[in-house]
Order: sequence, then structure tokens, then C-alpha cells
Amino acid sequence: MAIEIAFQEGDLKSFEKLLKEHMDKPLKHFEKELLGIRTGRATVALLENIKVDAYGQLMGLKELATLAAPDARLLTIQPWDKSVIGEIEKAIQVSDLGASPVNDGTIIRIQLPQMSSSRRDELLKLLGKKTEECRVSIRNVRKDFHNEVRDAEKKRIVSEDFAQKLSEHMQKITDEFIKKADQLHDKKAAEIGHI
Repeated sequence: MAIEIAFQEGDLKSFEKLLKEHMDKPLKHFEKELLGIRTGRATVALLENIKVDAYGQLMGLKELATLAAPDARLLTIQPWDKSVIGEIEKAIQVSDLGASPVNDGTIIRIQLPQMSSSRRDELLKLLGKKTEECRVSIRNVRKDFHNEVRDAEKKRIVSEDFAQKLSEHMQKITDEFIKKADQLHDKKAAEIGHI
């Protein structure tokens, strides 16, 4: 991804704002992915990323049905069109939700089982993988910005001193975003571990 940065000697604020905007994207994506990792409590976010083959295309479950979590371990899916209930059931069965749907022809109920220690370990492993993906994405943003700074320095758009200052500032902001990702990881790991 090529980033176009309009450099101006001494303009640290604009650079910082742009860098933070780009680093915020992988962090927001990570937060969204965390919603799909099950803890001990039922939440409709567990279902939102499930894709259903309906009407000749892949559609999100929330586009086809009303999703609800009436209690701590129960999820319900009520399709607006009852003709797709079978496809919805199949999509849930092949998902990584780890629970079996019960279809009564009108509504699908999913009773979430108590989480076993092996399932908890799987989720912690998945969480670690997602966290590392987020860290790598943040570092890639830093790398792209660093390349732009280096090119601007070579073209004499910015001075060597200012380029050094930008690089140091970039590292500081990168560390802040990595720390935020780690905090999100720790919070989710605690939720998974205390079930």
C-alpha cells in the first residue's frame, strides 16, 4: 500500500494524525474480530460473521434473520424468509461456533455448551494468532510511512534531522498501538479464562 504524505518540514502534527488514522484501521479490525471469539456469555456477535449461501449468493446472517441472545447460553435466529432456514442451519453447522443448531421450522436455537478446557485453549491460541496479525499490520503501516519518510529525505523534501525526528515519533506511536492491541488481547484472554 503506497501512502501519499504531503511533507512539510516541521509539520509533525499532520504526520502524526495521518499515521494514527492508518494504524487505527488494523486495531478497529482486531476489535471487530474479538467480538466473534466466544467467551462464556452468548452474544449475537458470535453469529454476525457467519455467511449463508442464500438466493444464489453468500450473505451475512444478520441480513437474513433477527438475531438474539435471550439468556447467557442461548442464541436464537429467526429468519425473515422461512425458505432459507435450512441454508442458515447448514452455515451454522460448518462454522467454528462449536455448537449445534436446533431448527423447529420457524426459529433456530443454539444452546451454547459449557466451554471445555481444550476449547478454551483453542480460543486462546486463536486469540494469540489474531493479536499477532494485528501487530504485524500496525508494523506494516509503520514500514510504509518509514519508506515515505526515507524517500522524502532522499529527494531533499525534508531534512535529515526532521526525518530522524519523524522516525523516532513513528516508533513511539507504533509502540502505543501495539500496547493497545496487547491490552485488548489481555482483556479477551481474561474473559476466556474465567469461564
